[in-house]
Amino acid sequence: MPGIVFHNVSIFDGSGSLPGISAVRVEGNSIVELSADPSALGGVADRHIDGGGRTLMPGLVEAHAHLTWPSSVERYVPTLKLPLEDMILSTARNARILLDHGYTSAYSAGALSKTIEVTLNSFIQSGGMPGPRLIPSSIEREPPTSSNLGIFDGGVVDPHGTGPEAVRAFVRECATLGAKSVKFILSGEDALKPGSSQDLLYTQEEATAAGDQARISGVWLAAHAQAAAAVKMALRARFRVLYHCTWADVEALDMMEDRRDEIFVAPVVGIVQATLDAEQPHNIDMSDMKQSAAQVLARQRELIPELRRRGVRLLPGGDYGFPFNPTGRNARDLELFVRHFDYTPREALEAATRLGGELMGMEHLLGRIKPGYLADLLLVDGDPLQDITILQDRKRLHAIMKDGRFHKEPVAL
Repeated sequence: MPGIVFHNVSIFDGSGSLPGISAVRVEGNSIVELSADPSALGGVADRHIDGGGRTLMPGLVEAHAHLTWPSSVERYVPTLKLPLEDMILSTARNARILLDHGYTSAYSAGALSKTIEVTLNSFIQSGGMPGPRLIPSSIEREPPTSSNLGIFDGGVVDPHGTGPEAVRAFVRECATLGAKSVKFILSGEDALKPGSSQDLLYTQEEATAAGDQARISGVWLAAHAQAAAAVKMALRARFRVLYHCTWADVEALDMMEDRRDEIFVAPVVGIVQATLDAEQPHNIDMSDMKQSAAQVLARQRELIPELRRRGVRLLPGGDYGFPFNPTGRNARDLELFVRHFDYTPREALEAATRLGGELMGMEHLLGRIKPGYLADLLLVDGDPLQDITILQDRKRLHAIMKDGRFHKEPVAL
């Protein structure tokens, strides 16, 4: 079967460079061969792409995607509340933008609708529209009596009730609709309501009911958990993905270490940095948000190295889609891991590729350049192992391949 051969490339394989290996052959949707000698790969019918010494690496994985959050690098939207038709089209646009910027996979951290991402995913999978391979989510669930975050008021949240049985019913419904991940807002958020990060929005009984039903229904659970008590609640209920975890105490850290092979943690530093960098609009007082962001970043600089020391899997993904933190800027998270958390560029890239494949539940198919893995590949103009910031420039992405097909064709040298 004819394939595609990349040659004259420097390879980052998802865990490190491969000295001496300069050619990769793709057949169908998979990587089939690696070699130091391109003439040893494939046959005469193959398409040969001279990389010109560029870096070939796995596609990036976004661990905290909000495709329904409307703002992107192509369109500023000052609100999250849009007419349904606008939300649908913005979501499709954001999926394409994410792929344009090298993110071939995305794990949803919640949507503004129960079904938009599920429907979008079916179109992406069928080839009907461009976008990353997606773990689709339902709407983020907070108790209907809560105004803690204030994002989902105005009739967006369904009247799903309180108590363990209501929570079970919500998880069942999301699974029936096709969601693969269901996210619960277990504690508040100081950036949106000062002092609320320590407020618990669910009981342990409700969280445990969600966890039990998720295992029955075959879906994964994610948690917005700022307070230490919320982190521990999620761990006891066997949640799989924990976002933020800012105020985790020693007991929570011990629990996270005990379950390090079962959980993923994304500290979500992108929105924190964006808040600190944002120019304050004339009609919005961001002083509380900026104060909270400074406190969170100081805490993250202590927390992330400790979680790494304990072997917890940490992933970049920074709440992109807000007006001052638009979708398309996602690769900045890798730079922030290097700048704030003492990662090397290689370690940041590994978190966004190999560990991202594990997050997607495809650890033997995704996030590496190895025979048998899916051909999700970026051909990068430059060496991100030396300068991680080049991944923030989509013009430096010489080619983007997902599932063995080019989303962005390489321009002939």
